[in-house]
Amino acid sequence: MGFGQGLSGLNAAAQELDVIGNNIANSGTVGFKSSSAAFADVYANSKVGLGTKVSSVNQRFTVGTISATGNQFDMAIDGAKGMFRVQDASGNILYTRNGQFHANKDNYIVNAQGHRLTGYALNGTDLVPIQVPVGNIPPRATDSMTTKTNLDANAPVIHTASVPQTPGTIVLTDSGTPPATQAYNYTVNANGDVVWSGTAPDDGEYTSADGSTVTIAATTPLAASGLPAQGAGETAFVPAIVGHPFDPNDAQSFTHSLPISVYDSLGNAHQLTQYFVKRESATPGESTWEVYYRLNGQELDSHPDGSPAELRFSSGGLLLSGGTQTLSFANPGGVNSPANDLSINVSYGGSTQFGGDFSPNFTQTGFPTGEYAGMSISADGAIVANYTNGETQAMGYIALADFNNLQGLQPVGGNAWVETGASGGPVVGRPGSNGLATLQGQSVEESNVDMSQELVNMIIAQRTYQANAQTIKTQDQVLQTLITMR
Repeated sequence: MGFGQGLSGLNAAAQELDVIGNNIANSGTVGFKSSSAAFADVYANSKVGLGTKVSSVNQRFTVGTISATGNQFDMAIDGAKGMFRVQDASGNILYTRNGQFHANKDNYIVNAQGHRLTGYALNGTDLVPIQVPVGNIPPRATDSMTTKTNLDANAPVIHTASVPQTPGTIVLTDSGTPPATQAYNYTVNANGDVVWSGTAPDDGEYTSADGSTVTIAATTPLAASGLPAQGAGETAFVPAIVGHPFDPNDAQSFTHSLPISVYDSLGNAHQLTQYFVKRESATPGESTWEVYYRLNGQELDSHPDGSPAELRFSSGGLLLSGGTQTLSFANPGGVNSPANDLSINVSYGGSTQFGGDFSPNFTQTGFPTGEYAGMSISADGAIVANYTNGETQAMGYIALADFNNLQGLQPVGGNAWVETGASGGPVVGRPGSNGLATLQGQSVEESNVDMSQELVNMIIAQRTYQANAQTIKTQDQVLQTLITMR
């Protein structure tokens, strides 16, 4: 009688329900991979089969939905190829797709089971447990600086020394008989009007030394712009020049100033101020600017006695020379905080002198020390530490592993697998290399269980179970009929 076939069908359907139930139970388990039961028929030298059996339970390593968590230690594998490599307390290596991690008391990155996440050191190739990069980032002394700016071409020239005014002289001939010629001295006031020094000419018309007519009227002052061209015995008026030798405390002694924070080897900030001064150029068709430097108000060793750097611009406003300077200052920290000597390469490349506002843009390479503030994971697995000074630093790389036969991996619980002879050895590398998937930080990979499919499969398994039970019932009725035969 065929009780065996029906019984095997019941067992197979029950095992399939077990698989489906496990899938449904883990539908909310991060990194879980659903399974399905595979069946095979059973024959034993008979044309009629002896029933069925579960030949294997296959895992589906498809990618689950990636969802953001905001946890700095969470990470998701964004692709099918790759598993996290973790190490248990005994040193055994396991593999998981569950990217829920946290830092333990020893600052190692671990999962809920306490397994340590492994990866590569920054400049190493050995796989080691990864630690959170706590501590301060060392400061960096400023060694280079760029200042790209436009210097106002319309700014007035600043002279270093004062020059007294030179009164002008104009020679006028009146219309009398005979005509009288006399030289008159003059200056020019703030309104641009001629002011006579000493004897002033009477009102009337005169002939100047160049032959032009000059009208003198007390009610209408003669404008300096209306003076005739110079003739014999005449001199031009030269206004006084007020000199302003460079002095950082005298705003009239420089055209523009630009303070910049620079850092010494201990991370202490110092203010480096650049003072731009427009000078009178000795070369026609060019413009000259001087740049004075002060560090915390003191002169630099590279510019003793306050000597400036010189920038020269063409008539088109482009920088001709002086585009690079080297600044040095010994022991900027002083006695209380001795630091290495500062040496800063300054570049003015790309600076211009156009008729526009002073528009500086600068960068410098130094920064102070900073405390560890958090970490982030890059797509290539780089562990990037973030510090309170705004700097970031790569501290290592997470390793991923892949297998030729994922079905050969042995589940050991805790959302983890171990390698077996059937799976083959792991191919380990950095995310994004060797065909491995990339990572997505502050995210996790959800279970790949398709709930609607599992519910349909459960209905099918239930019907299968009922049908096999019906075959046993039918066989029982047939047997009962035989027994009751007389």
